[in-house]
Formats: sequence, C-alpha cells, structure tokens
Amino acid sequence: MSLITSSIGQGLLWGILALGLYLTFRILNFPDMTVEGTFPFGAAICVSALVHGVNPLAATILSFFAGMVTGLVTGLLYTKGKIPVLLAGILTMTGVYSVNLKILGKANVGLLNKNTLLNGQLLQKLPINFPTIVVGLIIAIIVIVLLAVFLDTDLGQAFIATGDNEKMAQSLGINTDNMKILGLMLSNGLIGLAGGLLAQNGGYADVNMGIGTMVIGLAAIIIGEVVYGNLSLTARLVAVVIGSIIYRLILLLVLQLGFSTNDFKLISAIILAICMMLPLFEQKFRTRKLLKKGVEKP
Repeated sequence: MSLITSSIGQGLLWGILALGLYLTFRILNFPDMTVEGTFPFGAAICVSALVHGVNPLAATILSFFAGMVTGLVTGLLYTKGKIPVLLAGILTMTGVYSVNLKILGKANVGLLNKNTLLNGQLLQKLPINFPTIVVGLIIAIIVIVLLAVFLDTDLGQAFIATGDNEKMAQSLGINTDNMKILGLMLSNGLIGLAGGLLAQNGGYADVNMGIGTMVIGLAAIIIGEVVYGNLSLTARLVAVVIGSIIYRLILLLVLQLGFSTNDFKLISAIILAICMMLPLFEQKFRTRKLLKKGVEKP
C-alpha cells in the first residue's frame, strides 16, 4: 500500500512538470528541450536556498522563478536571436548545467535534517507518503485553477491563438513573439517548480536529475489524452495530472514484475512510444471495422 501511495504522490508532483510541458508541447505546438535543464535548475535553487536556511515555501517559489528565467533565455534566443527552437532549448540546457554546478558547489547536495515543504509539523502527523499526496494535490489544484483562469482571459486566448495559427494571430494584431516568450516562461516556471518539489521529496538535488524528464512529461500528457479522449481545455489539464499518476503506477507495476530501476528510462521511452501509436492503431481498427460492415451490407 505504501508503494501505491508513494507512486500517487510522485505522480502529482510530476504532474506539475507535465502541465508545464503541456503549454509548449500542445498549446504552442513546439518541443522545448530546455526542460531537461530547467528541472535540475529549479531543484538546485530550491535545495541551495533550503540549505542556507530559507523558508521552505519561499525556496519553492524561488524554484518557479528560476524556471521562468531559463524559459526567458530560450524565448529570447528563439524569437529575437532567430535560433531554431530545438537548438535554443539545447543551448540553454547546456549552459544551465554549469550554472547548476556553481549553485550547488558539487554534483549533488542533500537535505538531511533540513526543513522542507513536505515535512512540516502538521504533515508529519499523516501516514507515510501522505504528506506528498496532500502537498502535491494542493499545488496541482492551484496550478490547474490558475492556468484555467489565465487561458480564459484575452491574453490567454491570444496565447492559444498563437499556437493554433500563428499567421492568423498576427493578422489580428497579436504579438506572437511575446506570446511564445510568455509561454516558455510559464512552462519552464512550472517545470522549475516541479524540480524544487521533487528535490524536496527525494531529499537531494543532482545536476543530472533532468535526464529523461521530457519523456516523463510527454508520457503523462499522452496517457491522459489517450485515456480520456476529447475534453475541454480545463479538463485536459486535469487529465494530464491523472495521466502522470497512471504513468507512475505503470512504472510501479513494471518494478513489481522484477525489472530494475536502471531500466526505467528505457521503459519510459517504450511506454511513450506505445501511447503515441495508440491513436493510429485505433484509427486503423475503426477503418477496418467500417470496411467490414460495408462488405457485409447487402
């Protein structure tokens, strides 16, 4: 039971990252490789702040703003520097690696005997792993509500229009470059926040902890979409978080089947590939079913 509650708690925290990735991957419709640099950057900022005695809530908020900085850098390289978005993200990710080493002072830093957002006095009274679930659920709800409100504003609609049809958005007087920068900042802010939260949950920050995070976020998005199908935008945000929980439970099942934790990256890639191919298989199945009905019809 403790393994299941642990997976649910981690799924909620990883769901914050997936929500951030959703803004660029689905709404703006382009891949942002900054993710794998932003995640450990948010973790490094948060852990470094906690080690120096900063309030856990303040340290967690700092991880969000740290992520926004990396998103801003990628956005400026992409829109003003005219560097392709993939390369802009890779450049930022590469540069942030050295910044993380400067912040932490070494490859990894632990949080032994340090106060965090997950070990407060009230939370310590809860059963094991439930503090992670409570904090993850509260933050996920706050993020989803704020995103839903934002996307329903004029600015949010301009942001969505930029991803749907950039030329049409420009013809309506929308500054699409600013919308892209805004999207990258919000996206990476949430990813940095997820890094800070997961660093507190794991008890350490490591400069290499961002490897594979993009695959994890995409898996959560795809699983949520496959499981729930066509939904409203707000419902999709909820589905992304649920998809993240399902993904962690799938990994737990794989672990229970005897696989090593060293296989997680490979398994994550396979799960993502299968989930992305499911709509194709479903379409082929429907086509064959329709053809079969057509043949049988007298």
